[in-house]
Amino acid sequence: MSLVRDRKKRNRWLELIAAYKVLQAALLVSVGVGALKLLHRDLAELLNNISDKLQMDSEGRLIHFLLDKASLVDDHMLRRISLFMFCYAAIGLIEGVGLFLEKVWAEYLTALITASFLPFEIIELIHRVTWFRVGLFVVNLAVLAYLVGHLLRRRAILSRLPDPIQ
Repeated sequence: MSLVRDRKKRNRWLELIAAYKVLQAALLVSVGVGALKLLHRDLAELLNNISDKLQMDSEGRLIHFLLDKASLVDDHMLRRISLFMFCYAAIGLIEGVGLFLEKVWAEYLTALITASFLPFEIIELIHRVTWFRVGLFVVNLAVLAYLVGHLLRRRAILSRLPDPIQ
C-alpha cells in the first residue's frame, strides 16, 4: 500500500485560508515591531525627513495632515498599538495553525472572528471606498462563506451517522 493513498486528503481551501491568516499575522507583527522602533523618536521630524527625501511639498495638505496626526502619537500610544498588533497576530497564528491542522475549533474561531470584523469593514467602506478595502472585504466574506458552508456540510454528515451510544 502506498502512503500517499493511505493519507487523508487535505482540504486545500482550509490550507489557503490558513496561509492567509499566517501572512496576515506576519504583517501585523511587522507593524507592531515598526511601532516599537518609533519609540522615543520625534515623529514630526521623521515625517519631515521622509517628505524631503521623497521630494514632496512640505507645505502641502498631506504633509500638514500627517504632521498634525503625528503630534497625537506618543510613546504610550505606540506601545498600545504594538501590543494590539502582537495580540491580534497571535490570534491569527493560532487560527492559521489550527486551520492547517484541520481542527474544527479553528474553523469555528476563524468564522467567528471574521464575521465579527465585517461590520467594521462595511463602515470603513461606507466612509471611503478604495480597491484595497473592497478587496479585503470580498476576501473576508469569501472566507466566512466557505467556512460556514464547510461547517454546515460537516454537521449534516455527522447527523446522518448512526449514534455510537445506541
